Amino acid sequence: MRILVSWSGGKDSAWMLHVVRRQLPQAEIVGLVTTLNECFDRVAMHGVRRELLEAQAEAAGIPLWTVPLPWPCTNETYEARMRNLIAKATEFEVEAFAFGDLFLTEIRGYRERQLAGTGIEPIFPIWGIPTRDLAEEMICSGLRASLSCVDPKQISAEFAGREFDEALLADLPGTADPCGENGEFHTFVYAGPMLARKIPIVTGETVTRDGFVYTDLMLAETQKPFNELGTFSSVRVKNTHPH
Repeated sequence: MRILVSWSGGKDSAWMLHVVRRQLPQAEIVGLVTTLNECFDRVAMHGVRRELLEAQAEAAGIPLWTVPLPWPCTNETYEARMRNLIAKATEFEVEAFAFGDLFLTEIRGYRERQLAGTGIEPIFPIWGIPTRDLAEEMICSGLRASLSCVDPKQISAEFAGREFDEALLADLPGTADPCGENGEFHTFVYAGPMLARKIPIVTGETVTRDGFVYTDLMLAETQKPFNELGTFSSVRVKNTHPH
């Protein structure tokens, strides 16, 4: 089976890749698919730099497939660019598209509708796993991640930039999902069983953009400030962007 992986650089997509490799050892992972805000060259919503994604893809040993999105971006433009991606995937004889969604049925239904009739099967390898158990398994496995984006309407802005670890799980309010599946936070994975080596990162400044709090994460040798203009988010399509 030839599989594309929906990839944000965060813990859920990274763990999903790990699970796919364990469950389908003979499968060929054709690419990691990421939407990028083309104005700021960062992951839509997560605010993660392109060079960090490229370092992840190299450490995972899988090509990075980027989908550039304009800013601002309409739903129509988003879906048109995703159709272009699916056309490319068809040319590469991709048979399945794997997503790291956990329990939001609206998002799963959206993905299934978008792939209906394309010949590409949507698969959800970590769907339905209790998120507290999943978070603890990730951490125990050696997955290491930092929070790149926080929704201060759901959790304190002070969580931005923190490590995704047992201390963070203990400090999250009871209303927050341990994996941030409701958009409470987004992460960047810099080490774990899905990567051949650790990615050295440093933490930069923390800023507020468009109602979200972002902590800039950089390769240890690349320390450039945030772009002072605008926001890092590109488009919100009913929370359909991969986490």
